[in-house]
Amino acid sequence: MKEVFLPRLRNKNQNVLQKSLFVSLFCVATTLTLYSQGPPQDKDAMFLRRIYDVALTEGKSYAWLSELTTVGFGRLAGSPAAAAAVKYTQEMLDGVGVDSVWLQPCRVPRWVRGEKEQVRIVLPGKKFIELNAFALGNSVGTGAQGITAPVVEVSGLEEVEAMQEGALLGKIVFYNRPMDSRQINTFHAYGGAVDQRVYGASRAAEKGAIGVVVRSMTTSLDDHPHTGSLAYIGPSDPIPAVAISTMDAEELSKMLKKEAVSIFMRTTCETLPDEVSFNVIAEWRGSEFPEQIILVGGHLDSWDVGGGAHDDGSGCVQSMDVLHILKQLGYQPKRTIRCVLFMNEENGLMGGRAYWKASNEREEYHLAAIEADRGGFSPRGFTAEGHESTFPKNFRKINEWLPLLEPYGLNLRMGGSGADISGLKDQKGLLLGLDVDNQRYFDFHHTAVDVIDAVNKRELQLGAAAMASMVYLFDHYGLE
Repeated sequence: MKEVFLPRLRNKNQNVLQKSLFVSLFCVATTLTLYSQGPPQDKDAMFLRRIYDVALTEGKSYAWLSELTTVGFGRLAGSPAAAAAVKYTQEMLDGVGVDSVWLQPCRVPRWVRGEKEQVRIVLPGKKFIELNAFALGNSVGTGAQGITAPVVEVSGLEEVEAMQEGALLGKIVFYNRPMDSRQINTFHAYGGAVDQRVYGASRAAEKGAIGVVVRSMTTSLDDHPHTGSLAYIGPSDPIPAVAISTMDAEELSKMLKKEAVSIFMRTTCETLPDEVSFNVIAEWRGSEFPEQIILVGGHLDSWDVGGGAHDDGSGCVQSMDVLHILKQLGYQPKRTIRCVLFMNEENGLMGGRAYWKASNEREEYHLAAIEADRGGFSPRGFTAEGHESTFPKNFRKINEWLPLLEPYGLNLRMGGSGADISGLKDQKGLLLGLDVDNQRYFDFHHTAVDVIDAVNKRELQLGAAAMASMVYLFDHYGLE
């Protein structure tokens, strides 16, 4: 520190002042010296800053995503595109330089869409209006000739369940309950409407329906249909189901208010025998506590109609980039960091189930697991859940890190984590989900427009940096 010279003071008061000034300067000097030595939190802050610097200047997530959405376009589990995505991501992780990369086999369902769907409003005089439609995942087909039937519009499952047996005999049911646009969190809006997509066909079949049309799951009014899984439950034979765009749903509803309407549906989708596919796993062994695992991951499969850029290519490449970023910084983890790219989240969750089973059989302990499956948008923080016996203590622990995270706009809140890591809860670590600005997510979710051009490079990189920062804090401090 540079020396400071003070003028001679001429009286007692001035002598007191001089002593005070010297004390003050000594305190400042001491503070600066301590700061330069780096108290723990200052060192953490500096390391997080370096994480962001590397992520924003040397991060690979966007380049990887661009390639993944090309070689693995429409990578539904069991498809050739899914196999290509497994091969590509394995090669990229091999190049990161961690200790080991391997494939974990899992049996997955093999559903195929078949020929382009034909869904039309039938008009007098052999005229028709084409509707933008996708068959729902796991749906049966209509048969080569298709089906034509009158349409009955309903607002949800409850309305169908209240009907008499046979009330919908020979009809096509149109589920037209929109996502609630008043919900600030769009995932809450999705949760309030998606039951009609998942269970609508089974409920309608119980009342005699021969087909189902569902309004797409989005708050946007557009011409893009959204696919997604359905589940056949109950004793009734399965019936075919499609989703139509929200614009077409609005027009169909207006027509039904004026007159009776019939629809022609033709789909050729079918379920083939199961295939063997793989989770892709990369592991970087810890130097002090290798038995404690910190997992980052996303699901590698996507729907067959688009590139799966937001859902969930972004989460996969961000998880891969966590390893790359920390490697670039010359970091040596105390605990084992594992990147897992799960297969078959969209229509079966078989990759997640295979991972949980193997992990529990080996009696592993996941100190923390972070899943990114809400799109590659600007990160807002993390949602957290865990085993009831340990969650309160663990959640309090990570809240101690908020001063380090808040400068990057990150917060922590209780909430869900991710479907693929949900089965690890009994290991009593913390399960986190990367929380993002979700207002636009359902504009792209399960559509043909979920492509690389829908992803902002900087937002994607910021998400990778947020995940790497949280991994560093878990590795540095643990949960004890």
